[in-house]
Parts: sequence; structure tokens; C-alpha cells
Amino acid sequence: MSREDPIIALDAMGGDNAPAEIVHGAVLAARDLGVRVALVGRPEPIIAEMAKHLPAGRQAAAKPANLSIVPASEVIEMDEHPASAARHKKDSSIVIGLKLVKQGQADAFVSAGNTGAVMAAAIMYLNRIRGIERPSLVALMPLGGKLTVLLDVGANADAKPQYLLQWGQMAAAYMERVWKVARPRVALLNIGEEETKGNQLSQEAYKLFESSGLHFIGNLEGKDVPRAAADVIVTDGFTGNVVIKTMEGMAEFIMGELREVMTSRFYYKLAAATLIPAFNKLRQKMDYREYGAGPLLGVDGLVFIGHGRSDAQAIKSSLRVAREAAQSGMLDALREMAPARVRAG
Repeated sequence: MSREDPIIALDAMGGDNAPAEIVHGAVLAARDLGVRVALVGRPEPIIAEMAKHLPAGRQAAAKPANLSIVPASEVIEMDEHPASAARHKKDSSIVIGLKLVKQGQADAFVSAGNTGAVMAAAIMYLNRIRGIERPSLVALMPLGGKLTVLLDVGANADAKPQYLLQWGQMAAAYMERVWKVARPRVALLNIGEEETKGNQLSQEAYKLFESSGLHFIGNLEGKDVPRAAADVIVTDGFTGNVVIKTMEGMAEFIMGELREVMTSRFYYKLAAATLIPAFNKLRQKMDYREYGAGPLLGVDGLVFIGHGRSDAQAIKSSLRVAREAAQSGMLDALREMAPARVRAG
């Protein structure tokens, strides 16, 4: 299978809006971007949803040639226990999709489903890259019209200094290969900028980053995160999860409050009408859907996990990013870096 034309396996049954928005996103990616997509899941609902986006009476002829269906009879629901579901539901869309990657029948896997189950199944069926002790989940944050990545955001509530270093190295490679950021700025999230600030984890990690060869710019405080002060921000999974969910909640709160105020008076509405293009531009800058899914770094395969509420546009972007990762040789770069990490540790 040529990397020039990779196949992306897509979990058609995963996410709050599955399968409708997932299938719609696959159709858009196949038609508009030429992505080769293998929709994994129950064929009947997939076919039914696909028909909604094809010209009436010409469904079979109009189906993009680069869109296929791989049957999977089971679905891992969002509220199921991740490891148990991944172990026992062997014919689920998540497990079958990951097996396609393992067997070389797909170059990457994308899911907006149960994050824990995707992670557990990825470790179970793809294993970790040699030298990587813990995989890390990446959040993509569109800030100020550019992309910043934060990790870990929930895969590892407890961490060791060497874990943080490995995550920073992998995330830097991801930014270089997929997002074409030359020499990404890498920072540690801390309660102060000085190297002596923070807990023991933070202080020991700082020393490792200083001698890592990365473009390490030191510690960042929470107030610096929205300013896009770094391309890669590294922290433990507990802290990262709290940060990303707080930011999501605050963004929704501010936009909601602004909408309420701007529509509370007639003359406010008049002013708002003239500002609609500016509001739309701001919304687009902050729209996670333009960046799609974040990678699960550290497993021996390309795995991307999207937001549970992903719509068609988010899925389309996720498939684009997954294809670019496969074409960039990102996984090979991570594999080559791993032995050096073992020696450094």
C-alpha cells in the first residue's frame, strides 16, 4: 500500500452523532479531498446514511470509489468500561478498525467514540512503540489563528518525568511532520515560570527538557496557555484534562453570554448585525472542527481520537489530518526516535 494514497479506517459507529454525522463527514472527505475511507461498522445504517448524501435514484453510481464499508457487528457505547469493552467486544467498530491498521489494510484509524476504549484497544492490538513507556492523548487547541497542542489530556493521571519528556518529543515530531511547524516551541505547564517552581515532577522534568535538544522555552503558567505562547505544552494527564475542559467550558460560556447581551436590546441588535462578519471570523479561529482529531502518540500505529460531539466537518478534517500524518512518515519518525529515548533514559 503506497503512502502516497493511504486508506483511513473510520469508526462509523463512534460518537454522539454517529452514524449520521460520521458517514456524512466521510462522504465529504472522499468527494472533496479524495481521501480513501474505509467506514467500519454495521453496514445497514451506514448505507442508509450514505444514501442521504447521494443523488436520488443514483446512489450506487454516485458513491465515491474511494469510499468502502468494512462490517463490524458490535458497538462500544460511550458509557462502557473501556478496557473491558475493548477486550470482550472483538467485533466492535473500534477493534476491527484498529486490526485493519495492524494488518496493513489501513494506514490510520479515526474515531470519535469512547476515548478510553480506543486507547485500551490501541495498546492491546497495536502495542506501544519500542522505548515509549506510556502513550499520550493530544488535544488540539486553535488559539489566535494557529494551532497549539496540549498533552497529556487524560491518558495518564499520574506521570513520571521521563514520560513528560517522551510526550514532548513525540508532539514536537507531530507538529513538524503534520502541521509543518519548523522547530516547534515546547513548554512545560507549571505554577510559575522559574525552573524551581512546581512539584517534584515538574522540577525533574524541567532538567530533562533542558538537555533534550528540543526547542524548550521553559515553564508556562495557566494564563499563558490561551496566548499560544508555545506550539507544544506538556503536563500530566490529570492537569491537562482539567485545563482543556475548563477552556472548552469558558469558551462556550463567553460566547453564550456575548450572544445574550448582544440580543438584549434593540440597538444592541443593530450593532451586532454589523459585527456578524467579525464574530464569524472569531468563531472560525476558535473552531476545533477545522483541525479535526488529535493523535494518540506512543502506540505503534496512527490513531486519531476526535471529540465525542464531532459533526461532519470535524470528521472531514480528522480524515484529512490522518491522511497527512500517513503521508508525512510521522510514525516512522517516532519509531526511529524511540531507541535514542531509551538510551537517554
